[in-house]
Amino acid sequence: MAAGCRVSLGALGLALAVSGQSAFAAEQMYRFDIEAQPLQGALREFSRVTREQIAYAASDLRGHRGPSLRGEYSSSAALGRLLGGSGLVSRRKPSGVILIEPARLAEDDGQGAPNVAAGSGGEILVTARKRAEDMLKTPISLSVLTEDAIEKKGIVNLNDVANNTPGVVINNNAAGRSDRSFQQVIIRGFTPSQATNPTAALFIDGTPVASTTAFSALSDPARVEVLKGPQAAYFGRNTFSGAINFVSKTPSDTLSGSVSGMVGTRDNYRVHADMSGPLVDDLLSFRATVNRFGKSGSWRNDFTGETLGDQRTTSGTLQLVATPSSALTIKGFGLLSKDKDGPSAQGLISAYEIAAPDGTVVVPSQSNCTLSGRNSAGGAISNPFICGVTPDLAFGPSQNTIANSYITDFLANPTGRLVSPEDGVKGYGLVRRYYHLHLIADWELGDSGLTISSLTSYNNERYSQFSDIDNYGTTAIPNNGFGPPPPGAPDYFDMPYLVERVNRDFSQEMRLSYDRGGPFTGTLGASYLNAFAQGGLGGGNGALGTSTFSNVDGATRNRTFGLFFGANYEVLPELRVSLEGRYQIDKLYAYAQPTGFTADSDIFVPQGTYAGGDTLLKATYRNFLPRAIVEYDVTPDVMAYASYSKGVNPAAFNVGFLSFSAPLQRAAEAAGLQVRVDPEKVTNYEIGLKGRLFDNRLSFAMAAYYAPWRNQINALTITEFDPVTQSVQIIRATGNTGSVDMKGFEVEGSLALFEHLDIDFAGAYNDSKIKSYENAQVSQLTGITDFSGKENPNTAKYSATLGAQVHGDLETGDGTWYVRGDMTYKSGLWADASNTVRTPSLVTVNTRLGVDFEAFSISAWVRNVFDNETYTSIANTSVLSNNFAYSTYYSGLVVGLPERRTFGLEGKYRF
Repeated sequence: MAAGCRVSLGALGLALAVSGQSAFAAEQMYRFDIEAQPLQGALREFSRVTREQIAYAASDLRGHRGPSLRGEYSSSAALGRLLGGSGLVSRRKPSGVILIEPARLAEDDGQGAPNVAAGSGGEILVTARKRAEDMLKTPISLSVLTEDAIEKKGIVNLNDVANNTPGVVINNNAAGRSDRSFQQVIIRGFTPSQATNPTAALFIDGTPVASTTAFSALSDPARVEVLKGPQAAYFGRNTFSGAINFVSKTPSDTLSGSVSGMVGTRDNYRVHADMSGPLVDDLLSFRATVNRFGKSGSWRNDFTGETLGDQRTTSGTLQLVATPSSALTIKGFGLLSKDKDGPSAQGLISAYEIAAPDGTVVVPSQSNCTLSGRNSAGGAISNPFICGVTPDLAFGPSQNTIANSYITDFLANPTGRLVSPEDGVKGYGLVRRYYHLHLIADWELGDSGLTISSLTSYNNERYSQFSDIDNYGTTAIPNNGFGPPPPGAPDYFDMPYLVERVNRDFSQEMRLSYDRGGPFTGTLGASYLNAFAQGGLGGGNGALGTSTFSNVDGATRNRTFGLFFGANYEVLPELRVSLEGRYQIDKLYAYAQPTGFTADSDIFVPQGTYAGGDTLLKATYRNFLPRAIVEYDVTPDVMAYASYSKGVNPAAFNVGFLSFSAPLQRAAEAAGLQVRVDPEKVTNYEIGLKGRLFDNRLSFAMAAYYAPWRNQINALTITEFDPVTQSVQIIRATGNTGSVDMKGFEVEGSLALFEHLDIDFAGAYNDSKIKSYENAQVSQLTGITDFSGKENPNTAKYSATLGAQVHGDLETGDGTWYVRGDMTYKSGLWADASNTVRTPSLVTVNTRLGVDFEAFSISAWVRNVFDNETYTSIANTSVLSNNFAYSTYYSGLVVGLPERRTFGLEGKYRF
């Protein structure tokens, strides 16, 4: 309201939140656990904890929401957090009552404490070191997506998290398919050698999850933390390049909830409901959510006319929080989800033409260069390929996704199946089921400053994915490349393929933390992880379900034991040092496939016959992973830090070629392949600067790093003639064949430019310089054997985001409005380490406008405003034909296709 229209608080209706006598003490600390909610409710919670009396005009609070507030704060710091970005300030009246009012009306009467700032610089709390800290006081490079940012930017899955976080890329393209069955998280350009060997780890509330599936099912989080650089000290295994931690909301003390819905073009929809509140006052509370999401794909299959990229996800969560005493908190969380997708949206760019017998071109050649490659004997060969920036698709996308009797009979046959036909996919696409459980307990030991914490988690995932990996749809090419097709096989060439996987893991962490508010804080803990994985696959152009079946691979297991510590000391009020570390023991096991295994030679394992499940290989690796940090307050609002850390990515086994003949195993040995792959290692040097400037109107964080990556694990492929089977065989494995120097610079921040205009920005330069690298298949294609100076594939060297939000109060005075725009940029992705071909740079613009009231909100949005069709991923592939003439070397590219321009309307009701 205008200043001239202001009347007394009595006329407006004075709102008082009183709980006992006021006992204000400027330095007294309080422990808060306030859920994000309308500001009026948050202030009531504040009053209940501090026993402070607060007065405000209800109209001043309408349309404002308070953020979640957890941890220990003074009264003034807590109010600063709750009022941040609202345009409201607080001041203490002579009576002791705290008055909340608009900043433009606040006057210092000279008798109370200074006003609590309520600009844009409110603290964002993170748990990057397993304790609550201000993001801008945490000496780690990290990005945080808050609840408000997630809602306003329309972030609903892991891909959205990556798109809005410079330096993070998601790659879901490999083995001729690009779908949700696997997703590689690439942080700072640390591209994994394969999908099953990640360089970054994922967590829910600090507990590990083995798969990205959990992040496609979770909705309505409190925040998402993206930690960059090795995080082994506190987060353990697979945090080689960083970690992503999804922080769930905790139950509220009063019954509340929300219902929301979204509808959009191409059958986009999302329905979400949550409810939270006490079950037993001051003892047990709950929070439950249900979520249903679906969409039809953006692309049309040229062969069948169906849409490609259809997705459906149904999920639910339940959280229970018990507080038997003020010192003990127990939180249990459970998640169930099911994905059911159609054929994925992907396209083929071929270097060779494939034609039907009548001359009709089915797959056109898009080759624009000829590479001087090498054959398996080292001789020179000429390889047509695609060079430079990838061209537009010359055909398609096209896939043979007709579920005829050949397909349904194969998928209904239980022979060789890892996932039962009843639970598996029934046609082309993906079926995936996942559940996650964790239990966290925190027990404060009196006033000793000691807290004992226990974190227990369990994950179970199984998926079944069926795709046409030749990536072109036709029945015009005869299946006679090697003579008449076998009985039961189709008379046309096709390459359907089934991939199935089961992942299970259990983890336990015990931690003792010390913090009495003095110069020293510390952590000491132990952890255990037991992870099991098994895969199965099968398909091809043979008699599926008659003489050709799926096959279940041997399982692998990792048992990881860790001891970790963290010691932090305040040397001076402005100088702090931290020493952290983890001693980690990894025990790896590889088992015989369920049908048993016979070793024809003793080159890699002792010769003999192994029953299904027998141990074939085992190994133990021990590593110490330290991190040292020095941080210095340049000013009270600006902090600089420097850190040194080490990371290790676990070792692996190559078991795929153990079933080959003895001559092929000797050839694999001669080529340098080994069954044991040692861990890859990184040393990270980092400096950073963080803080707030201009009366908290600007918050910023920047970091620079240098990280030598040694013993890099890379994919290896050799092609050999097998004298036993009289056929050419492709042997695939991994090996420690690389060394890369990684360096980069990251910056992000937010600026309250004007009263009604907020800007957020971020950018990353992630450079990789290969020192050494070996990949026989890439060398056979390109002729390159010295990869020095090349860059890592499948990652963006440059990335940035820019967002702007204009906002204000509605003239009715009972709500707020906003208009927001976001631009994301990722530079092109190389297909492989030869840097021969890459995707174009990707620029995406999204917009959203909406209104917020205390009880409900509504918004309209457009994603991919300019309908950018730039590919989202790229991978080399072998173009498949009926005689497999182009399958010896890479002969094409599979590219992931983006979601095209989408319009939507979204509404939410809170109660």
